[in-house]
Amino acid sequence: MSQAPQDQIAPLLTSEGWELLASLGPYREDSSFELNSTLRKAGHSPELVSAVLTQSRLRTKAEAKFGEFARSMLFTQAGLEQATRLNVAARHAERFAQTGIQHVADLGCGLGADSLALASMDLTVTAVEMDETTAACATVNLIPFPNATVVHSDAASVSLDGIDGVWLDPARRTTSTSGTKRIWDPEAFSPPLSFVESLAATGRAVGVKMGPGMPHESVPAGCEAQWVSVGGDVTEVTLWFNAVSRPGIRRAALLLGPQGAAELTSTEDFDGGPTAPVGPAEGYLYEPDGAVIRAGLVADVALALGGHLLDEHIAYICAPDLVDTPFARAYKVLDVMPYNVKALKAWVKDEGITVLDIKKRGTSVTPEELRKQLLAGSKGGRAKKGGAKTATLVLTRIGEDRVAISVEPVTVPA
Repeated sequence: MSQAPQDQIAPLLTSEGWELLASLGPYREDSSFELNSTLRKAGHSPELVSAVLTQSRLRTKAEAKFGEFARSMLFTQAGLEQATRLNVAARHAERFAQTGIQHVADLGCGLGADSLALASMDLTVTAVEMDETTAACATVNLIPFPNATVVHSDAASVSLDGIDGVWLDPARRTTSTSGTKRIWDPEAFSPPLSFVESLAATGRAVGVKMGPGMPHESVPAGCEAQWVSVGGDVTEVTLWFNAVSRPGIRRAALLLGPQGAAELTSTEDFDGGPTAPVGPAEGYLYEPDGAVIRAGLVADVALALGGHLLDEHIAYICAPDLVDTPFARAYKVLDVMPYNVKALKAWVKDEGITVLDIKKRGTSVTPEELRKQLLAGSKGGRAKKGGAKTATLVLTRIGEDRVAISVEPVTVPA
């Protein structure tokens, strides 16, 4: 049975534990067993050894979200899964800083990622966390910031007197000895969405991080909803109320990537906005970023590209020209075929295809299973001369017809 989170943190909050953790290099799975034995032979207790190795592993995993800061932070498995990436937390903090807010309460601060970003902008931060172990981690993580205070308390019972901004990242998972499980109902979050709305009703500047799959009908009226994508991975939707919401903006898609930030916004509610025409698969096929899709801005992108949708209910766009856009990935349309497994298998064999990437929308096909079927028995005859031959298939619907579109990824010249 795995140890409870508190059993993995408590041994580290001692001079022996902290020094031992600091002495370890980067975590390596292939040498963890040997290191375990070495540390125990050196006289360290099994509980301490387990704790430092677990923390070393979590720190290594956390570098994807926290960069070099992860090397001096404390983590729990559940806390790391929900923690905001540091570059996204910086965006949250900027909202509060730019409005002139001085004191922000981070209710449900978790491991303290957002508090860290807020405090780094010289804002006074009261970080509140109900879970004792997680609060202990946050306290350690915020040690470099004297303007941040961690309070071990229920978010709903903390006094907000003198506090003009509130940030929330409600717990959306339950934790047990078997791991963590995601919660989908906003009213089952801790604190629930209704509590967030009650805070906004006081007129305070309020921001709340929600799961990216939040249905449009669950988004409260009178707030700005901003879906955020990091490197193509949709990480959250943030709801902004009052002073931290931007006038006139109802929904937005913010994309953060190696090339910087790009944002698409709309003043329209979710049932409004432009409509795009529907047409055939031709020219170039564009696959919108997930944040664009979640924010309901696919038609906006289609019109900006001078293109059309393949189906009014499916997020694939076709346009005659190759256009540079951060909001969609472009592919050149090579061929359009009816979806027929036998015919597609013959196509794979005839083309000598040995590596097949399958994308799909609007169809129940499982790409992994179809890939096995199509490649089964194919020796890739033509590929013997020039090595592996790669192809990309897009499976979707056009009206009532299921189609397979052969495409080629393209990059717009700089």
